[in-house]
Amino acid sequence: MWISPAFAQADAAAPNPFIQLAPLIFIFVIFYFLLIRPQQQARKKHLEMVTNVRRGDVVVTAGGIVGKVTKVLDDTEVMVELADNVTVKIVKATLSDVRTKTEPANDQ
Repeated sequence: MWISPAFAQADAAAPNPFIQLAPLIFIFVIFYFLLIRPQQQARKKHLEMVTNVRRGDVVVTAGGIVGKVTKVLDDTEVMVELADNVTVKIVKATLSDVRTKTEPANDQ
């Protein structure tokens, strides 16, 4: 006889499905707290920073250009002065940092 009776019997003690999924659930929880949640918080902080940009703020673009906000055009664009008489229109989402926060000037 080539096959012993112990190998031919069916597995009577099937493992619990929860125990099989526990490592995957554990890995997902670790990924959530180490990767997903901090990224969501950073995105929320960046969105708040971009929406609060005002005239007079010194900003840094994603390309590393430093300039001063001269005009907020709408919810998505600002005019930034890079040098004397050099202004460019920049999308707010490309702002990477607001270096100096200033109070908005009174237009009255």
